Amino acid sequence: MSGFWDRLSYARSLLITAPLIFLYTAVMGTISIVISIMDARGRMQHACSRIWSRLILMTSRVRVRVVGVDNLKKGVPYVLCINHQSHMDIPIVLVALPIQFRFAAKKELFRIPFLGWHLRRSGHVSIDRENPRAAIKSLSKAAEAIRSGAPVVIFPEGGTSRDGSIKPFKGGGFMLATRSGAEAVPVTIRGSRKILAPKTYHVRGGVVDVTIGQPIPSNDLSTTDLAKRVRDEIVTTFSAAIKAS
Repeated sequence: MSGFWDRLSYARSLLITAPLIFLYTAVMGTISIVISIMDARGRMQHACSRIWSRLILMTSRVRVRVVGVDNLKKGVPYVLCINHQSHMDIPIVLVALPIQFRFAAKKELFRIPFLGWHLRRSGHVSIDRENPRAAIKSLSKAAEAIRSGAPVVIFPEGGTSRDGSIKPFKGGGFMLATRSGAEAVPVTIRGSRKILAPKTYHVRGGVVDVTIGQPIPSNDLSTTDLAKRVRDEIVTTFSAAIKAS
């Protein structure tokens, strides 16, 4: 019987959820591009992103529970460091974090119609991992944005975890914090892999927990030490949540 309901859920994903997500992306992406003509700072486009995210999560029957919102202060430059369990993490983050921010994301996302156009027009940072010189230039640009008060979100694992474990963190994103003097904030997502596992199209409803940790000052820390402290915090929170469930 469980096999029947699983197949029915998969059919719903293919026939209803996925087409609606594509529709939301096209419509909200178009609106965002039009708004960008009037909004050079990207604040209204961020609002479009949050509406897009809420539509996706509502359609996917996903509820987000957030802990630690009080750890974030508006107008403070942060590098928000988040573990990456699913492609659903992006709309989850946009709903969970109550502040304006920009993504530092791999350049492949910027090639996706509507989504990529929105990312480019709203000031998100494209990171070319295959070209070290271009990557350093992008990181320098992001560091300037952080110093001007725009928090940046990074997924320091470099991609979604295939087996659900938290992979080693790459150091590039933590250069943003050390170069700009921003605090690094560990943000832990748990449950998104059950919603949408990597390399699948089966979207399942459920609850996702997001824990926003205490900001960690980057002063007097090397990039390696900062990455280790943030990862240790995320792994501890992630593991504790699994044991409690």
